[in-house]
Amino acid sequence: DYSNRGTTAKTAEMNLLQHMKYGHDSKIRPETIEEMGEVKPYVAPMNWSGIDGFTGPYRRANNEQKALYDPVIDSINIWFKANWPGMNDEQKMKWKYQRYMQDYLACISSVDDNVGRVLDYLEKSGLAKNTMVVYTSDQGFYLGEHGWFDKRFIYDESFKTPLMIRWPNEIKPGITNDEMVQNLDFAQTFLEAAQIKVPDDMQGESLIPLLKGDIAQWNREAVYYHYYEYPAVHMVKRHYGIVTKEYKLVHFYYDVDEWELYDRKKDPQEMKNVYNDPLYASIVEELKISLAELRLKYKDSKELDQKYIDMIKQQ
Repeated sequence: DYSNRGTTAKTAEMNLLQHMKYGHDSKIRPETIEEMGEVKPYVAPMNWSGIDGFTGPYRRANNEQKALYDPVIDSINIWFKANWPGMNDEQKMKWKYQRYMQDYLACISSVDDNVGRVLDYLEKSGLAKNTMVVYTSDQGFYLGEHGWFDKRFIYDESFKTPLMIRWPNEIKPGITNDEMVQNLDFAQTFLEAAQIKVPDDMQGESLIPLLKGDIAQWNREAVYYHYYEYPAVHMVKRHYGIVTKEYKLVHFYYDVDEWELYDRKKDPQEMKNVYNDPLYASIVEELKISLAELRLKYKDSKELDQKYIDMIKQQ
């Protein structure tokens, strides 16, 4: 039940059926769409400076890669042309989801293979014992949760990021940690590992104490998030927020002024916005104070918000 979620969740263009691109996401060639005439539901094609969402990535492949790629793409397009017109919306959504997951899992498999190649090289070259290996990502990703694909939101599926680190002779193998860290911390971590002085204007914190099990030196209680890219692809409204282990407070702004609060312990899937619940009034007050402090700490402000708004308008 998303009835008490705000405008943004209802208007974001991330629905599997209605917004997933035929060319860019499902690998349907532009000529297939043209031959079929009207394809329902209509989804505006991706456009990069006049290049459609299929052709843009496809033309980056060399002839050898295209020779491997074409038979797979052709089979997808033949099936699509023959079957899509007779499918109902539920069947179409399931097909889009399966196509999406096939590509996603193939990508993950390729990443796994190539991470293995890197690790094998480090072992064979004798560098493994003196190399910190970090496996991470720029964000999480929606794989159908809430009927969505893509990312952008502060909600956990896209907010949380994988992070695994191997550092022989420095990190005890197999340990885990649930402290709140962020990608801002990577630079300081690498600098400290290399015994290089950290510039005073850097905003993260070195993860070295956590990696070595010294949790007492780690005192971060919350992390800050700000999403600026609106209006833009997927139409996720601008928002910023504070995330603690217990709660998540979010402010959506620009063409709305809405707040959401989630109890991360009681509602880990973030289905129930409790911002207006009187029982959480004191929590809201405390988190707003902490949020203002984080915006000040990271030199974020309404003036900076407006700067990015003006930049988008000029594009």
